[in-house]
Amino acid sequence: MTSLDKQANETLAQGLPDAARTDGPPVADEQATKAAFFDAFGGVRGMVETTVPGLVFVLCYTITRDIQLSAILALAITGVMFLARLVQRGPTKHAFTGVFGVVFGAVFAMMTGDAKNFYLPGMVYTLGLGIAYVVTAAGGVPLLGLVLGPVFKENLSWRTRNPGRKQAYVKASYVWGGILLAKSAITFPIYFWGDATQLGWLRVALGIPPFLVAVYFTWVILVKAPPPIDVIAEMEAEEAAEAATAKEQAAQRAAATAQSGETGPVEGPAADGPVTGGPEHRPGPPPGHGLHG
Repeated sequence: MTSLDKQANETLAQGLPDAARTDGPPVADEQATKAAFFDAFGGVRGMVETTVPGLVFVLCYTITRDIQLSAILALAITGVMFLARLVQRGPTKHAFTGVFGVVFGAVFAMMTGDAKNFYLPGMVYTLGLGIAYVVTAAGGVPLLGLVLGPVFKENLSWRTRNPGRKQAYVKASYVWGGILLAKSAITFPIYFWGDATQLGWLRVALGIPPFLVAVYFTWVILVKAPPPIDVIAEMEAEEAAEAATAKEQAAQRAAATAQSGETGPVEGPAADGPVTGGPEHRPGPPPGHGLHG
C-alpha cells in the first residue's frame, strides 16, 4: 500500500461512524456508497414519487369518502410526476414501476368498490420482494448483490473473487428482507380487519422511514466489507495492454524489416554473377584442343 492509499483510507475512516470503522481492508468511499444506494433504489425523488400518490389517495378519501375521486387524483399526480421525468430526461425505471402500481391499485379499488384494494398491489409487491431477499440470501446469491453489483462496476465478481463482499451482501439482503417482511406483518392484518383510512395512513407512515433504515444498515455493512473489484477497469486495462502489445509487436516487425533491408544484396560483381577468379570458375580449353595437340 502506498502512502497515498494509506492517507485516503485514513481520511475515509475519519468520516465514518464508529460502527462502520474497521482496521481491516480498505473500505469504499461512504459518500459514493450512499449515492449508489439512493440511485439504485430511486433516490430521494423516487421516495417522494412513491409516497405522494398514496398520500393523496388517503387524504382525499378521508375527506370525501369517494373512491373514484381519490383514485383519479392519485392517478393524475402520478401522471404529472412521470411526465416531468420524461421532460427532464431522467431515469424512468422506478417511476414506471410506481405508475404501474398506482394504476393497477386505482383500477382495482374502483372495480371492487373497496378503497383498501388501492394499496393491495403495493402490499403484495412488498411481501414478494421481502421473500425474494431472504430466499436469495439463503441460497448464496443475494438479491442486493445482483442489484448493486453493476452500480459499483463489480458485476458478479463478488460471487467468486470477493468472498468478504459476498458475505456482506448476504447480511444486507437479510436486513432488507426482514424489514420488508415486518412491514407486511403490520399492514396485512390492517387490510383484513381494519378500514381503508387506517391502512392508508399506516402505509404512508411505513413508506420512507423503513427504507432509510434499510439503506443505513446496508451502508454500515458494506463499508466494513472489502472494496468492490472494478471489473470494468480491469477490462479496460486488459484492452489497453493488448493494444500496447500489438503496437510493440508492430514496431518490432518494422524494425526487423528495416534491418533486413540494410543487410540485403549489395551491388557489384557478386550481385551480377559468379566470380570468375577462382579455380572452380576458370574457363576450360577450347573445344577440340586435345585433338590437335
